[in-house]
Amino acid sequence: MTVIPGSGAGAEKLNQFIERIERLEEERRALIADIKDVYAEAKASGFEPKIMRQVVRLRAMDRDLLSEQDALLDTYRDAVGLR
Repeated sequence: MTVIPGSGAGAEKLNQFIERIERLEEERRALIADIKDVYAEAKASGFEPKIMRQVVRLRAMDRDLLSEQDALLDTYRDAVGLR
C-alpha cells in the first residue's frame, strides 16, 4: 500500500520520517568524522590504518565464516608458494 501524502496526517507522517532520516544522516557524518580522527590518531602513534581497517572488518565477521576463509586463504597461499 502506497500512501500518497497531500495534506494532513499523511504529509505530517512523511515529514516526520524525512526529519528522522536527516538527523540520522547527520549523526552518521559525525560518526564517520570521529572514526577518521581515531584512525589518524592511531597512525600518529605508529599504527597502520589500512591494516586496522582489515582487522575491524574481520572482527565483525561470523567466526565460522572467518575460519573458513582463513583456511581457504592458507590453501591458496600454499598453492602459489607464498609460504
